[in-house]
Amino acid sequence: MNRLELEIAWRYLRSRGRTRWLSFISVIAIGGIVVGVSALILIIGVMNGLQTDLREKILVGSPDFRVLVYGDDLKISNWRAVQGKVAKVPGVVAVAPFVLTTALANAGHDYTDPVSVSGIEPAGASPRAVTTIRQHAIMGDFSFKSTGGGRRGAVLGKLLADRLGAYPGQPGAHLALITVAGLKPSAVLGTIVPRVAEFEVTGVFETGMYEYDNAYVFVDLAAAQEFAGLDSAVTGLEVATADRWSAPVVAQRVGAALEFPFHTVDWQEQNSSLFKALKLEKMGMGVILLLIIVVAAFNIVSTLTMVVRDKTREIGILKAMGMSEASIRRIFLIQGTVIGCVGTLLGTGLGGALGVLIDRYRLISLDPTVYFIDHLPVQLDLGDTVLMAVLGFAVAAVATLYPARQASRLYPIEAIRDE
Repeated sequence: MNRLELEIAWRYLRSRGRTRWLSFISVIAIGGIVVGVSALILIIGVMNGLQTDLREKILVGSPDFRVLVYGDDLKISNWRAVQGKVAKVPGVVAVAPFVLTTALANAGHDYTDPVSVSGIEPAGASPRAVTTIRQHAIMGDFSFKSTGGGRRGAVLGKLLADRLGAYPGQPGAHLALITVAGLKPSAVLGTIVPRVAEFEVTGVFETGMYEYDNAYVFVDLAAAQEFAGLDSAVTGLEVATADRWSAPVVAQRVGAALEFPFHTVDWQEQNSSLFKALKLEKMGMGVILLLIIVVAAFNIVSTLTMVVRDKTREIGILKAMGMSEASIRRIFLIQGTVIGCVGTLLGTGLGGALGVLIDRYRLISLDPTVYFIDHLPVQLDLGDTVLMAVLGFAVAAVATLYPARQASRLYPIEAIRDE
């Protein structure tokens, strides 16, 4: 490649002369690449953002993995001994018992709402908390200390508290929980008599995830054991690892150490269908949007073909003056490369800027009852961005091969005669 080839390619890109409009066609070709690359980067960023945001919100109240037990009762009676074994497994940094059950909640009104009741240790009971749910209290705390001096407090999700009208510090901020867990039909009445427990609303939390904020009630572990009829048993153990991505490996070690009837379920298994769907959707959207870049590549082909047709006579003169076929090819390859490079750079910048604006200012709101999140998150990954930019440039570069080859194969005499 020499200076003469660069100057001719730049002159053809500007397309001055009797077909000035060809320069506009070059702009259209660049615009096609810009739209394709920016859309591809933005959508991939959205899919990354959805995966990350959902993962972080899910792990607010869910541990890296759980230790559960098979059987009719689905409870661990000797959980302290099991907790000690789990804590010794390499990779485990924290272990805590939990109780999980369902109930109906009533705050002294006619309205009753189904809720998930989770019993956990109060804040400060362990050196390291297994989950970050305690950091999301917006009113009160997770100490579960009630007015009477005991631990009969309940911490509600914000949406649930709004719906029940139950907030800490208000007169009569009491919550009645009703359950049939662990109960058998009465021999006298022939039916199940529900168990009712009274709690004082001592806190409200907000995670931003609809499932937690709308239906979860956290109470003290001992109170939950009594309420669920588990006596001193627990539903299972929550385990935290040093790195959540190593959770499946550590979970396998724990499962091997405990053996049957114990088993482990990591955070990916608990939400496998959701993350698999997001991964498949990300791949599908990437392929579909890549077709936009392919369509833009056809614009480059048509643009360069029209340039070749318009400059046929000039190409013939250049070849008659001794310019080689390789030089003619390079002239048009330069044009296509410039179009692809400019379009890719502008598209990368536009897609990145839009992604930052949408994520920072939450420009696109979502219905949390459907999507679990209240806005569209965008996370721009450097690796994905570079990959999309390289794909856009590669498609644009390949599109220049055909018109460049056609230009180099023109015969000088026929090209000079062309009108």
